[in-house]
Amino acid sequence: MKNPNLSTARAFYELFSSMRFAISLLSILGIASIIGTVLKQNEPYNNYVAQFGKFWFDMFEMLGLYDVYHTAWFLALLAFLVASTGLCIYRNTPIMLHELKTFREHATEKSLRAFNHQNEYAFDGSADDALKRLTAFLAARDFRYRPVAQADGATLLAAKAGSYQRLGYIFTHVAIVVICIGGLMDGNVPLKIEELLGYKAVETRDILATEVPPQSRLSPANLSFRGNMTLAEGTTGNVAFVRIRDGYLVQELPFTVTLKQFRIEHYATGQPKSFESDVEIRDPELKEPLKATISVNHPLTYKGIAIYQSDFQDGGSRLEFNIWPLRGAAHEPGKMQSNVFKDFTLGEGDDALKIELDDFRMFNILNLSADGKGKSHNVGPSVTFKVRDTQGQAREYLNYMQPLTLDGRAYFVSGMRAAQNEDFKYLRIPADGENSLGDYMRLRGVLLDPAMAPVLAKRMSGRMLEGQNANPEMIAKFESSMTHLLEAFARDGYTEVANLLEKSVPEAERDKAAEAYFKIINSAAFEGLAMSREQAGLPALEPDARAQRFVADALNSMSDLSFYGTPFYLELNGFEQRQASGFQLTRSPGKNLVYGGSVLLVLGIFAMIYLRERRIWLLIKPESQRVLFAMSSNRKNRDFENEYARYDAQLQALFKG
Repeated sequence: MKNPNLSTARAFYELFSSMRFAISLLSILGIASIIGTVLKQNEPYNNYVAQFGKFWFDMFEMLGLYDVYHTAWFLALLAFLVASTGLCIYRNTPIMLHELKTFREHATEKSLRAFNHQNEYAFDGSADDALKRLTAFLAARDFRYRPVAQADGATLLAAKAGSYQRLGYIFTHVAIVVICIGGLMDGNVPLKIEELLGYKAVETRDILATEVPPQSRLSPANLSFRGNMTLAEGTTGNVAFVRIRDGYLVQELPFTVTLKQFRIEHYATGQPKSFESDVEIRDPELKEPLKATISVNHPLTYKGIAIYQSDFQDGGSRLEFNIWPLRGAAHEPGKMQSNVFKDFTLGEGDDALKIELDDFRMFNILNLSADGKGKSHNVGPSVTFKVRDTQGQAREYLNYMQPLTLDGRAYFVSGMRAAQNEDFKYLRIPADGENSLGDYMRLRGVLLDPAMAPVLAKRMSGRMLEGQNANPEMIAKFESSMTHLLEAFARDGYTEVANLLEKSVPEAERDKAAEAYFKIINSAAFEGLAMSREQAGLPALEPDARAQRFVADALNSMSDLSFYGTPFYLELNGFEQRQASGFQLTRSPGKNLVYGGSVLLVLGIFAMIYLRERRIWLLIKPESQRVLFAMSSNRKNRDFENEYARYDAQLQALFKG
């Protein structure tokens, strides 16, 4: 009676070592690899939330799609594929090797006559002479052969060529095992096990590397890793940060890296052309520091750790600012100096605002043409910073140092957004004739100060009603109306003017009144600009087309200030750049296995596709002086048909001659 347990085990063995099971695993791995290629891996989680929304973000996180190649299920699939393919090799390799060696010399005349590709020829002379001619025929065509004497006196020549095609099967399957083992080594299975057992935990807090606890640190003996290190010029580091899910682990290094100098070359447009870093490696095992230059595609490898040049960024540049007030009558800037990655505070108490300097860029390549068809060019330095209130709410700003030319006019441009996933909304401040903010800020100090509205109204009435013999009551009414209009604009720009129109003017007359209001505001702006320049001791501005465009742009900009979100404008007016270099450090013990397996895979596929196994049997029968020819191949294609027809014709000619 059969043991059911043995039958079940045998069935599992047959399934697990079968080709269809291995192909199924490969298909699943292929789908997972496509996901890992299409979906950006190891991005900050906020980016995924913004892209997919909370529901799909949680779903994809549960499936581990943000780091596919290091998930437990992906590594488990690799392990199963190794086991399955290994059993395939164990099960089929002996058969393949046996087929590689055997000549199938036990074929009978009856079985040969059953072949689709067979023929028979008569020969003259002795059987030994026929045997010599046939062995010479086979040798000339690179067939290996074995003569076998039959019991009835006949001789069978069993020959074969292309048998090494079977090695392709072995090479291919061994290659898959080798590549998967390399993938498992680089997937850092021991770390996954430590995470499951609770010995390691991902750190999610934004703290210094020295403050990271031991359970979030990896020893220098860690099997494999891929981490990042950023060094400013003149600084030293001995750890790399390994990004995992929504946090990181600190990878300790068996040496220190010092960035001595960072160099970058640019094209004429300002685009980066090449960049490289001069570094020093210090290790107690070295008698003197190891000096090297790392550039893109030219890494430094030391103690099995490859250090790649990955990117560059600011390293804490010193910046100088003019701080222009955007509210009240003040129009002179304050001065401030600080460094990128350092914070400073403006204001006091509940009105205090913390300025977080995040980045400084020396070059910005933009296409400023209206239709987007122009050439991109460098528009100069920019600074990115956040303004955070006492409640912790922050807005991000992007300010360009130099005026940008838009639609033929020069503007100081500042981008603002309330969240990282939003696009910047830009404030345009027109530059004056000196390419400065002076005229705009002086005009803003006059026009947006409610206390200046009566003064402007009085000056305007004196100009507009001059020579008209207006009575005092008309003048007072005119000045009062203009004061209300300018006060409305000072409160919230054109938005408040529109509200004033709705409240005080009948709907049928609003279009005409709006046109009059805008002309009055525009004239008041000219008057305010003249007054502000007069107070600053500057010559009067000619009321030409350029001045009119400046005033119109200035009024539009002032109207948008209520959406800008901060009571000041940071004008970058000086800097001392300090560069930082970004490195990617990798330890990949499985890399060479993957490379070797890939070579083996190519050889195996080449052997299976381009090598054809062909077998020939030639049965020499002395009594009837006839030769039976039969031929087979593992692939019955046109090449085989042509080869059989050629050999058949050559054998007929051989024995007729």
